[in-house]
Amino acid sequence: MTSAHADTPQNKQRYSGNIPVEALTTAVDESFNSTMDSLRDLVSIPGIAWPSFDPRELDRSAEAVSSLVKAAGMTDVRILRCDKADGTPGGPAVVARRPAAEGKPTILLYAHHDVQPPGERALWKSEPFVAEERDGRLYGRGAADDKAGIMAHLAAYSAVSKVLGDELGLGVTFFFEGEEEAGSPTFRTFLEEHQELLRADVIVVADSSNWKVGVPALTTSLRGLVDGTFEVRVLDHAVHSGMFGGPVLDAPTLLSRLIATLHDDDGNVAVAGLAARDDVAVDLAEADYRADASVLDGVRLAGSGTIGSRLWTKPALSIIGMDVPAVDVASNTLIPAARAKFSMRLAPGQDPEAAMDALKQHVESNAPFGARVTFTPGERGNAFATDTTSVAARVALWALEESWGVQPVEMGIGGSIPFIADLTEMYPDVQILVTGVEDPDSRAHSANESLHIGDFRHAVLAEALMLARLNAEGLGA
Repeated sequence: MTSAHADTPQNKQRYSGNIPVEALTTAVDESFNSTMDSLRDLVSIPGIAWPSFDPRELDRSAEAVSSLVKAAGMTDVRILRCDKADGTPGGPAVVARRPAAEGKPTILLYAHHDVQPPGERALWKSEPFVAEERDGRLYGRGAADDKAGIMAHLAAYSAVSKVLGDELGLGVTFFFEGEEEAGSPTFRTFLEEHQELLRADVIVVADSSNWKVGVPALTTSLRGLVDGTFEVRVLDHAVHSGMFGGPVLDAPTLLSRLIATLHDDDGNVAVAGLAARDDVAVDLAEADYRADASVLDGVRLAGSGTIGSRLWTKPALSIIGMDVPAVDVASNTLIPAARAKFSMRLAPGQDPEAAMDALKQHVESNAPFGARVTFTPGERGNAFATDTTSVAARVALWALEESWGVQPVEMGIGGSIPFIADLTEMYPDVQILVTGVEDPDSRAHSANESLHIGDFRHAVLAEALMLARLNAEGLGA
């Protein structure tokens, strides 16, 4: 929905009068070239937390971020990690803390320095780990997701520190994770081991998107997530397709038939018992969605209801991988087993355990031709919704409008950030804000990932304004 809780023009003027908007704007602009240079340097480090990539690059990424945090004026800076369940070390997190003055709140600024693998080089127009500026955008893996989030936090803090000096009493904690793109396997353990170090009154997670270029947004809802695999088996071993084909169907064919039961003829998720709503107050035009998602001409959109509800408040079920023989090595045999990996996004209010059980029951009860189906559950993550009446949310909405000069949008995101559920459980009274530097054409996780430089500058200024107002008025505004 649009920003119903943004401050009135009268309040906006009052707050602007109390906050050094012009001085903060000047401070952000004067250091912006340096901010961009630091972002380019970070993009050059291929820090990937997946086991198949060199862990030394991830360590190098953490060291580079640590150096930038120290350069921003923080003295208590640590690189910390926890072990995974199998005993191997988790990704290195950079944590820095500036204690709050008496009576001032503490704000934790989160982002992650690890990135997705680059994928197929041929799909990139430039080298993935060489930041390149084209047409007002900075291209490179991590340029948007989420090294720009790190630099937005650091640049905003630096501007506020420069302008306010000794008047800055706000407590500030930086928490820059090093394994988010690998599913944050040690996040909960990390919180438990460092609960007091990370304790805050407000948490800002800079890992989302704006509405579009030129229009900022506060992400007010995220879908939950469950994933896993299911396997279809019909034979003990592969057999000659000519001698035995006909009376029995191969596993890939039956897996395809099972996958086809997951959606109805209109493309709605057909798994019984899942939560769904169609009550979003702001929607996307179909043409905009098609352009942003690069939908080919002639492809009919799936599902019913508004585009917004299909993206934010209804489940979405995708097959994201399959184990079947590749075409180039296929032989004339009946394949005995085939496996698919699913990813299902959940509407806010949906219990992930119940959703996993519903999907398990669906695939087992729809086994085609009596095939043996094995369901293996994977990750689970809760959905998230922001209380937009909270002081922190109202301050954030004011800051976004002050920086961009247009009213921000309160929008849902179809994606999931499962660790937010851990944050809310560990810190039940904290106010959590989800912000971001991306836009619909940033192509996070894809080839040619990019950051809109103009909107990045707005994001830095907005966060500086938010920090300044929280410093001035606390959470009693």
